[in-house]
Amino acid sequence: MFPSSSPETGRDPWPDDARSGPAGPGRGLPPGPRTGPTDDGEPRRERGPRRARKGGAPRRPDDEAAEPEAEVVEPVDVRKPLSLTVAGFAALLGVGLVLGAQTAGPGHRLPFAFIVFGVQLLFVLAWTMAMRPPALLLVAVVSAAVAGAADVAAVQSDIAALAPLGYVAAGGFLLGVLGQLVRRVDRIRVTDSLGTTLLIVVGVVAFATLITLSRIPAGTQAITVCLAATGVALTVARLTDAVLPWPRLAPQVPRGAAGVVVGAMIGTLTSAVLGSYLVGFTPTSAALIGLVTAATAVLADLAVGYAEAGRLMAGEPPTLWIARHMQGPLGGFALAAPAAYAMCVLFL
Repeated sequence: MFPSSSPETGRDPWPDDARSGPAGPGRGLPPGPRTGPTDDGEPRRERGPRRARKGGAPRRPDDEAAEPEAEVVEPVDVRKPLSLTVAGFAALLGVGLVLGAQTAGPGHRLPFAFIVFGVQLLFVLAWTMAMRPPALLLVAVVSAAVAGAADVAAVQSDIAALAPLGYVAAGGFLLGVLGQLVRRVDRIRVTDSLGTTLLIVVGVVAFATLITLSRIPAGTQAITVCLAATGVALTVARLTDAVLPWPRLAPQVPRGAAGVVVGAMIGTLTSAVLGSYLVGFTPTSAALIGLVTAATAVLADLAVGYAEAGRLMAGEPPTLWIARHMQGPLGGFALAAPAAYAMCVLFL
């Protein structure tokens, strides 16, 4: 049985300009995936969903760049004969300053001042040759003059105080800077030499605080305790580096943490033993000031090693080897001298 009406009844007729061809997808429905052959005649592959990263963005092969491997730095060899030589130099320096302090007495400070001045000249030589400021000769001459003026001020001043030494240090620093500004060649690098000039001038003035310390009560005993602890700490630290430079603090620095720790401990023990025999001290008070000066000295010596490694890594040519290796012990004693003065004034 056939329907009485045609299925086309009630529908709008096709427009006259309608294009003939296969009917497309239904209105409002998205087109289906194309699975037919490509232009080359090969069947098209269906791709699965992209794998998403944690951040939500799809991972692509282009994004997966290989990370560069970390550069392995070979540790610098620790030369045992050199460590032993530096240890011997630190021991001689400590013995010379301690024995020189025993020659100081009321109205009789010149012998100790001459010994301090000799150490200051060694400091100027080593640090100017190692750091190489732009006007090296000018900085060396000014620093030597500042050392002599500081020693005279420490001996001749009416009151044993640090104020005259501060005035000498400020005047010497300004003189060194002005001398470099006058020279046209060094004027360009004057900013680079400010820190070097200040460091050398302050270092030579720091040694003069030992003369001032010898003029106050219990000052000579404090010098003996502090400088003995400093010398023992620096010597033991270098000897330990020659035997056991472990653990290495940095591959470029030929020093070990064991030497720094053991040196500070043995230096503190030495000061405690001396404090039990010296008048005006107890083992506790001597160990306290010895700990501060010994730790200050070994850390200053270690900082000099880091500074030298930084200059070599920057491409600067190495300096005279004897000046390089004298720099650490001299810097340790230069920093221990004002530390000894401060501990003596504050706690004794």
